[in-house]
Amino acid sequence: MTTDWKWRYDRYDPEREPLVEALCTLGNGRFATRGSAPECTAGGAHYPGTYPAGCYDRLTSIVAGQRVENEDLVNLPNWTLLRYRCLPDDGPPGDWLTPDVGELRHYDVHLDLRAGVLTRRLFFKDARGRGLRVSHIRIVHMGEPGLAAQCTLFRAYGWSGSIEVQSILDGTVTNAGVERYRHLDGRHLSDHRTGFEPDGVAWISCRTVDPGIRIAMAVRTVTRPARPAREVATGTGTVQTYHLPVVPRRSATVVKVLALHTSMDWPAADPLTAAIGEAARAPAFPRLLSAHKAAWQRVWEQGELDAPGEAGRILRLHVFHLLQTLSPHTADLDVGVPARGLHGEAYRGHVFWDELFVLPYLDLHFPEVARALLMYRHRRLPAAREAARLVGHQGAMYPWQSASSGREETQALHLNPRSGRWLADHSRLQRHVGSAVAFNVWKYAQATGDRGFLHSAGVEILLEVARYWAGAATFDPALGRYRIRGVVGPDEYHDAYPDATTPGIDDNAYTNATAAWVLARGLDLLGELPEARGAELVEQLSLDDDELARWEDVSRRLYVPFHQGVVSQFEGYGDLAELDWEAYRARYRDIRRLDRILEAEGDTVNRYQASKQADTLMLGYLFRPDELYGLFGRLGYRLDDEMWRATVSYHLRRTSHGSTLSSLVHGWVLARQKGADAWRYCEEALLADVADVQGGTTGEGIHLGAMAGTIDLVERGITGLETGPEGLRVDPVTLAEIPRFTFTLCCGRHRGVRLRILPGRLAIRVPASPEGPLAVALPGGRRVTVAPGQECWFRLGEAVQSKVRTSETGRRGVARP
Repeated sequence: MTTDWKWRYDRYDPEREPLVEALCTLGNGRFATRGSAPECTAGGAHYPGTYPAGCYDRLTSIVAGQRVENEDLVNLPNWTLLRYRCLPDDGPPGDWLTPDVGELRHYDVHLDLRAGVLTRRLFFKDARGRGLRVSHIRIVHMGEPGLAAQCTLFRAYGWSGSIEVQSILDGTVTNAGVERYRHLDGRHLSDHRTGFEPDGVAWISCRTVDPGIRIAMAVRTVTRPARPAREVATGTGTVQTYHLPVVPRRSATVVKVLALHTSMDWPAADPLTAAIGEAARAPAFPRLLSAHKAAWQRVWEQGELDAPGEAGRILRLHVFHLLQTLSPHTADLDVGVPARGLHGEAYRGHVFWDELFVLPYLDLHFPEVARALLMYRHRRLPAAREAARLVGHQGAMYPWQSASSGREETQALHLNPRSGRWLADHSRLQRHVGSAVAFNVWKYAQATGDRGFLHSAGVEILLEVARYWAGAATFDPALGRYRIRGVVGPDEYHDAYPDATTPGIDDNAYTNATAAWVLARGLDLLGELPEARGAELVEQLSLDDDELARWEDVSRRLYVPFHQGVVSQFEGYGDLAELDWEAYRARYRDIRRLDRILEAEGDTVNRYQASKQADTLMLGYLFRPDELYGLFGRLGYRLDDEMWRATVSYHLRRTSHGSTLSSLVHGWVLARQKGADAWRYCEEALLADVADVQGGTTGEGIHLGAMAGTIDLVERGITGLETGPEGLRVDPVTLAEIPRFTFTLCCGRHRGVRLRILPGRLAIRVPASPEGPLAVALPGGRRVTVAPGQECWFRLGEAVQSKVRTSETGRRGVARP
């Protein structure tokens, strides 16, 4: 049940609870806490988790007789735990009440997106028939990135007496939130110390095993009516016990205020001293809540996308979770884009290529955050250079999975839960992630005009990725072209040819085309650098004319395979067997993870023309048709509308959509083509997490790339929006299911530019500022300017634009052609 700004669950269902906990996660970009029930520890339907951005730990486990090393995002001690029970007049106390213990008469979970507030309301009847209403209000402070708070209200119904309440800091937590990882060692915290300070402050300090990040959490507990606490510190936690009187029509209250600090914080300080001090100084809950709401209002003003209907509500939820994972606070951190947000432990909190889908939104709304995420990649450029060197190449080879150091974190084995077998994992051969990093560098600079970044850290990334591709390509005299062999494409299903003894496939179209693009952009960028900077880079990288001539040659002669008049996924793809899709759908219904199904049958997906997700069609996500045709033209291939439509149709029929990104990409590509099925795929992308379409994966962490991608689908895909040095380019396509929407964006030096899309009309408002007019390119080759302080309306599809309606200064005017 939802309203425009509210997300609500009004029925307790243990099977659905992991989904509720993930979608009700609260965060501020520095850390996040899952929306778990405060009454419950990990187990069964519940999994509390608090995850600080960028805090990883490395452990070694024995799996299938082999030593397996993994680096995981660390689950911190549970600060939310609050146990309570009604005390009898005589005899022993009853059970601690939870949604699973006691008679739960009412359950309501309410997430306020506008304010960033999670409220849980429960009504219990205990074994003696006494009614107790419990309300929990939780925030993770958007204004003060080290603070969080939880306010719990108790009210008796039909009786008077007392309740026993325990405010607990639980340090016994492990990483155990993903079933298929539970054979791995999840004990990432050690050297626990606990204690108490005056005024109800309890604390716990610990450190990760490797590399030994120090963590401190201090919780100030305050009750109303005030009652003294019985305090007990164990080796791994603290317990503060209170006896609170409860009567009808009067609430008893328990407030827990958390302060979290780690040795990763800037400036460096003792985490425990900092946490205790901040917890003691923190304002009372009403002031914390008020300041938190004000901070969220500021963030929403910069980041909101407003669209009507159910699609608009889901889009707002997606924006909310994106901003909780990557907020303005993230700009101060050395972190990447965690593929599953800070919402759970799936993918071990690793960084993949999801920034390819996330950064376009941040470029438009929070460019400082986008820049910080690119700097995460730049700081790991030495590790990417070392990875390239180890495989015999120059340049930079970014890993498929990254975490703290920038080394490859992809596991060597993965479990097929259908067969129970451990299999070799070759996904680290997805070399295309380097092209994604370079693409993000270029697009960020184009969108923001930040030439300072592009000419410093950005150019170093882009040139080193280009250098890697030039070396990885080998010349085939028979073809007269360069080839890139032994890779895995975005598809991920095909990691080898049938019956091959070595992993990898050759000439993945997406990999080769994007490599050619990177090489071309590297040459362009060298040509535009200031003379001194260009000379410095040539010397620093030992670039010479022969190497640059090779870049030019490879960028024009990389091989892209075709078959049956379409762009092939890779060399030999058209020779693979066709799969009986209908038979497998009839037998298994859900065939998204077709690779697991076939392996459990003793078969392999490598034998079939069957893809997990968009691969070749990813080219249609990155590039407008004219850009894509130009890229292929530079390579000496003809690609036009007819061939591209045939390519889209061919691969769409052979894709199982085993990734949440797949429907997003196909919806984007079809929307650009005005395809009849565009909305079906867009809708599936919207519902991926809220409806848990992959059957249980959302509870392990949301899919951040898919969420961000749906926002970008509306803001850039439907509008045809691009920002660059020449201003705004807008070329909308019609998607009837989202006929109108509004959002603000940054364009160059202009902040808060507002776009309104309505059927057949477009409005652009530029806030008053000392900047010059904003240039806008409209469909049909029209070019206009919108002055600061003006809002201009345009009729789409007509040769003449409308007049300016209003301006912030009250002036009226006409958009200048």
